[in-house]
Formats: sequence, structure tokens, C-alpha cells
Amino acid sequence: MLVGIMSDSHGDARATARAVSLLESRGAERLFHCGDICGEQVLDELAGHHCVFVWGNCDRPAATARRYVEHLGLAWPAHPQHATISGKRIGVYHGHERDFCTAASEYALDYLFYGHTHAYSDQMKKGCRLINPGALYRARIRTVALLDLETNRLVFLQIENGKEVPLIRAATVRQR
Repeated sequence: MLVGIMSDSHGDARATARAVSLLESRGAERLFHCGDICGEQVLDELAGHHCVFVWGNCDRPAATARRYVEHLGLAWPAHPQHATISGKRIGVYHGHERDFCTAASEYALDYLFYGHTHAYSDQMKKGCRLINPGALYRARIRTVALLDLETNRLVFLQIENGKEVPLIRAATVRQR
């Protein structure tokens, strides 16, 4: 199964729409958004898709937001999310949460998807693959990630043109 991963929309609904379209055109059957939604227009772009999302440190959902999210057919993310898909245990975080650093081992995850840094990355840590798809806003190159859960193949894609982006070594990625 192919899954699409995105993060850090910061209210940019057009970038989110391009990301959703690109990931689905490449065969993604499920979508994950790793937080910093920052607007109902971004939620509108996620509606109608099999999507799991989490809130980020810039999200401040109003009391009425829960009704809106559920009206769109999306699940309300009270906390970081955990799912099992194709036998793989997946955690979805933004990256600012208190238990983020221990989540991979604490929940025996195969994959941990996260955002927050606005820099795409792929790392292994104690048997868990940590994937940051990059950002849809305030990033030099706006990227998403496409992961094949059967083969473990991961590609990063530029949302403007759909081209694959080579992975930069973690030591050279500038953290924000």
C-alpha cells in the first residue's frame, strides 16, 4: 500500500491541494498530514480523502472546530495518532509533543511520521523509521513523501513539478 505524507501547510490551501493531487496521482491510498494545518481551507482540501492528521504547535483550533472537522468526515485528532496499516505500526506526530522523542520505542512503531522542522528527512532510530516529508509552506523546496509500506521504498516529491528530490544527508539539512 502506498501512503502519502505531508506537513506544515500553515494555511496554504493551494499548496495542500497540489500535494493531495500529486500524492493521489502517484497512487497514494491513504494520506497523513503531520500538523500545522492553520486554517479551515486546508481541512477542506483534506476532506473526502482517507486522511489522518494531527495538530501542530501553530494550530489553535477553536471550540467549534471539532464540529467542522467531523462535518468534513475527518477524525478529530485529540492527540498524536497511531495506526496499523498493512501490518505496520505508524505514529503520526507534529514533532513538538512532549513524548515525541520516546514515541518510537514507547509504542514499538515501525514508522514515525512528523513535521515541524520544515526540512525533509529519513532516519532510522532503534528499529523505527522516522520520516519528515518536509513542508508545504516556508521551505526552500516544498515537498511531500510517498512511502510504499510493502517494499519500504520512500521518495520525496516536489509539489510544484512532481519531480523526485534527492535526500540530503541529515548533517547538512538546515533545521529551522
